Amino acid sequence: MSCQNRRVAFLTEMGLGPVWSQRGAAALLQPDDDPPVNHLAAIAVVAEPDIAEPNLSAWSHAESAKIAAPVPTLSKPATLVTDVMRMDWDQLKSAVSTCTLCDLCKSRTQTVFGAGYQKARWLFVGEGPGRNEDFQGEPFVGPAGKLLDNMFVAMGMKRGENTYIANVVKCRPTDANKRDRAPAAEEVNACMPYLERQIALINPTVIVALGKTAALSLLKLDPATPVSKLRGTVHRYAGLPLIVTYHPAYLLRSPAEKSKAWADLCLAMQTYAGSAVV
Repeated sequence: MSCQNRRVAFLTEMGLGPVWSQRGAAALLQPDDDPPVNHLAAIAVVAEPDIAEPNLSAWSHAESAKIAAPVPTLSKPATLVTDVMRMDWDQLKSAVSTCTLCDLCKSRTQTVFGAGYQKARWLFVGEGPGRNEDFQGEPFVGPAGKLLDNMFVAMGMKRGENTYIANVVKCRPTDANKRDRAPAAEEVNACMPYLERQIALINPTVIVALGKTAALSLLKLDPATPVSKLRGTVHRYAGLPLIVTYHPAYLLRSPAEKSKAWADLCLAMQTYAGSAVV
């Protein structure tokens, strides 16, 4: 099967077939346009950006070419922040596995630290573990994880190869009925130093925030800010470009929004192509 045919197959798997016709980069930056009446039948209205394909070979550049990431400002007590920001990968993972800074530790099966290449050029940040992740100790392993994997492949990537996946909180948040819920502000605040240290250690080229919790936590925005207002723009986290898109779990519930998510990923690829160190 040719490369083009493989890409068509992957986009179809995401629910984004047929292959879109190119109509210029301007269409990409219209995040709040109303979707067509039938997304899956009229998907061509969302265009790929008018740019060359990203140079994926640049992802394997020497580590010596990497630029040190600035240390982000944290909101936790100085002693905790100082300790966490000095940790290496093994120390950080050990600290997360025994963390009791919030009540989520009382109901977790295990922590979900993150997974992928520790010097990845691409960092994807989600909300928090769900039931499957809590059981297996890995991020994005359920149906939403399968969709995320398909998104990777459509971008010409693969889980674990130049990608790293993390969450804002490392323990599964549940409600009184043991159902998944969004993490509370105090839970996010307790866990953010761990994520911030992961980002500093990875020093990615591009960060993709998957969903509202990840976007607002990283960008320190008002909780009432909708994801739709953040899409289509290249934001900055500690000097690194950050793209906001919908969480894969939301896309499973709202498949008509997949075309918008793909437009966000195209923006991320455009940003990567302009930022990657060759």
